[in-house]
Amino acid sequence: MSLTASRRQILMGTGVAAAGLAMPALVRGQSMPRLRFCIDWARQGPNAYVTLAREKGFFREAGVDATVDRGFGSGRVPVDVAAGTYDMGQADMNPVIKFMAENPNSGLVMIGIWGDRSLLCATVRADGPVRTPKELEGRTLAAPESDAGRQLFPAFAKAAGIDAAKINWLTVSPELREPMLVQRRADGITGAVTSTSMSLKALGMDMSQQRIMMYRDHGLDLLGTCYLTTRTFIERNPEVVRSSLRALFRGLVYANANREESIAILKRVEPLTDVAIETERQVISMEEQVISDHVRANGLGNPDRARFQRALATVEEAYGLTPRLTVDAVYTDAFLPPAAERRLSPGA
Repeated sequence: MSLTASRRQILMGTGVAAAGLAMPALVRGQSMPRLRFCIDWARQGPNAYVTLAREKGFFREAGVDATVDRGFGSGRVPVDVAAGTYDMGQADMNPVIKFMAENPNSGLVMIGIWGDRSLLCATVRADGPVRTPKELEGRTLAAPESDAGRQLFPAFAKAAGIDAAKINWLTVSPELREPMLVQRRADGITGAVTSTSMSLKALGMDMSQQRIMMYRDHGLDLLGTCYLTTRTFIERNPEVVRSSLRALFRGLVYANANREESIAILKRVEPLTDVAIETERQVISMEEQVISDHVRANGLGNPDRARFQRALATVEEAYGLTPRLTVDAVYTDAFLPPAAERRLSPGA
């Protein structure tokens, strides 16, 4: 998929002719352009590929001096990127859609999508009384306000026939979400299954003790994780955006083919990493979010446009907003690396 010049003008507010130029060679002693990048959550298996890309020099080989900070929820990332705290970030794209719909002048634009399926879910105790989404009514759910699962719960509620007004929310910090369920101080939690299920397991609640209600299994067909930046940053730094995406996709493809190495690098950077937990967390992310029949056939970062448009409308309608967003207005693929660099290794 490629953008025409007119689409670029719509997205960027300018032709961005510089986007097609090669990055000039650095003069001796000249520093590389810097990138402040934010991941969506703590450094864990699913985002280990970003740490890998930095530690193995993929960013530097692409001509970018990148710093990578942990995030505090996908709902927080678009706020921080729009405010200029970070130049680029990754987040579950659905809170990003919500933010764009509610803040049409934010200047945000999605520049790549690597999650073909959503990981959002609500989790309760398997030995508890809640067995179906409808039975969440009248219960207390714990999550940070910035949690993507919480922010998209209204869409899940609409699709699953839940009266969202009957849900009691308990706002907690990210590190207290899972303990609230383990300690029976909440009836359930929301979040990405990669985060919630493995964090619960690390606290002694094995998978068999969890009842996981995936949003996508109850009528909510959403895409997963995206990269985002602002139009202003693109206009000023088109080649930093292009080069950074090349490093990120290179890291993702490499990490999928070398999962053990990617977790070993994560452990080196984050000494408290539980290798077994993060290995399993990474497997869930790769197998349940990244790898799909569509990705096998079309590669990463090549979303089905009709499905993308439906996802935009779904999120807007869930928040009582008149559907206005279009794929062309919120997304550009003009800076993606070549398709060959976005193919997973055979057998994936």
